[in-house]
Amino acid sequence: MNDLLMIQIFGVLDLELSLPYWKNLFLKPHENKSSEISKNLHPWLQTRDSSSSAQWCIGLCVYEYTHVISDTVIKRVSSPTQQPSLRLLQVTLFIFGWGGVNLESISSVEEKDREERREDLAAAEEEEKMSWHPQYRSSKFRHVYGKAASKEKCYDCVPITRNVHDNHFCAVNPHFIAVVTECAGGGAFLVIPIHQTGKLDPHYPKICGHKGNVLDIKWNPFNDFVIASCSEDATVKIWDIPKHLLTRNITSPKKELLGHVRRVGLIEWHPTANNILFSSGYDYKIMIWNLDTKEAVISNPVKILDAHKDVVLSMSFNTDGSLLATACRDRKIRLIDPRAGTVLQEASYKSHRVNKVLFLGNVKKLFSTGTSRWNNRQIALWDQNDLSVPLLEEDLDGSSGLLFPFYDSDTHMLYVVGKGDGNIRYYEISPEKPYLNYLMEYRSHLPQKGIGMMPKRGLEVSACEIFRFYKLIPTKSLIEPISMIVPRRSESYQEDIYPLTTGAQPALTAQEWLNGVNKGPLLVSLRPGSGAVNASPQFLEPEPLMKTTDLSQQQGRGGRILLEDMQKPSEIEDSRKQLKVEEKLPKNEQIRLSNGFDIFECPPPKTENEV
Repeated sequence: MNDLLMIQIFGVLDLELSLPYWKNLFLKPHENKSSEISKNLHPWLQTRDSSSSAQWCIGLCVYEYTHVISDTVIKRVSSPTQQPSLRLLQVTLFIFGWGGVNLESISSVEEKDREERREDLAAAEEEEKMSWHPQYRSSKFRHVYGKAASKEKCYDCVPITRNVHDNHFCAVNPHFIAVVTECAGGGAFLVIPIHQTGKLDPHYPKICGHKGNVLDIKWNPFNDFVIASCSEDATVKIWDIPKHLLTRNITSPKKELLGHVRRVGLIEWHPTANNILFSSGYDYKIMIWNLDTKEAVISNPVKILDAHKDVVLSMSFNTDGSLLATACRDRKIRLIDPRAGTVLQEASYKSHRVNKVLFLGNVKKLFSTGTSRWNNRQIALWDQNDLSVPLLEEDLDGSSGLLFPFYDSDTHMLYVVGKGDGNIRYYEISPEKPYLNYLMEYRSHLPQKGIGMMPKRGLEVSACEIFRFYKLIPTKSLIEPISMIVPRRSESYQEDIYPLTTGAQPALTAQEWLNGVNKGPLLVSLRPGSGAVNASPQFLEPEPLMKTTDLSQQQGRGGRILLEDMQKPSEIEDSRKQLKVEEKLPKNEQIRLSNGFDIFECPPPKTENEV
């Protein structure tokens, strides 16, 4: 700036006095590529007399100025060949009376500069192509949307609990919805038939056998008429729910589990073994209970896991139930072998304070929700075999409510429900990076206190419903179902979005699991009218009973695999004899399944309309 100021001052008085400042200005190193021409002219400029040099410097200044302007314009045009020509320089030299410059050398410099510009633009375009990623992935669940039920299909006037404990407070199966409620003088919860929507009678019977507030409730995954509850009175109780409507309060449990010395905050049923229940208390212990006993009061758990130094906030099983993941108040995630009681992996990542942890099916990954160092709500994805550093962590927002994760292993969709707000975010899990793909967010102005989830066998497949939540809204004493729907025009069964899913039959007995046997869940088809299908290879007999082609033909005929087709000839005769004997028995003496349905009757209803 000082050189330009001195040029302006002396340029008016005498060109020779301003020459040193012109030379100082143009002999400095130039960063711009357009200054190559002036650099080529520097030796020639130093050999000229003062008057001619001053005239040339003025002309060069005009050229340099216009060249810089042209550079700015060139960056915005598509063709790299639109460069400033030598005509501008020739006109400038003619005006200032000097034509002794070698224009060919200037032309070669400009051509070189032009070629470099072409190469830079080509490299930039290639780099842009290499780094470009499509905004949307190819996915059939990209357009999934949440649909709240109408007021007639909601559960109104339900006295939802005001407890501040961080749990779901709601459990759902295809027959009932259970919700923890307010109760004076102890703890209680309601069990409402799934089809009984609308306003609830204020004198509706309760299950009220606990002496303290009920903190968690869970339905038996293999018996829709058995529910477990835990309470601040340090007990776990197992309840039998009658098939008919409740007419009076239930105060006597089927079984009572006594072992914890402080309140029990969490319970979880084993995903594949029958009558195995896990409970976690504020005594920092996880107890494993075998309910395959005739005793009404069980005081001795089969196993006690004493690996935690603080309160356990969350428990989650892998698909076959051989591993247990826990989130503790000491901010650590632990991967435990429940039968051996040993800690296989432990995560103590300081920048992620975990609250809830979840196994993501068979992809060998864990998902956790918690808070960051700055108290932002945060999600993280972990490798099951290495919990030292998360594969991915992402801050969501600055709200203070807890985040409840739910995973659908059939569709590989992950749902994150915020407590205290009305948002439900959902993602799709992929085995490769970026692992977590954001899909959409369901928003509502009504905040949820807790949330319940319907098992897949209770969904409305004719409406392409792939997930259903039951949202607890205590401010309105309302339970609102929210269906996650894949938009499809066809009303026929969509097999691509309904793969074989976990059924209502256990894969193992309690004693088999305690002896070390691992088996995945028994899978069923959600196609209306289809029966149970054993799709896991580990459950097949050593000798195949039928060929794969025969299996596909049986499914093509009607979606049902007949019992006789899955048996050997000798077994068919035995089953027929057994059927004749059972036909002679009275109805109340016939053998029944654990969920109360006859063996040879139709399977349980798949939708609410069938109930």
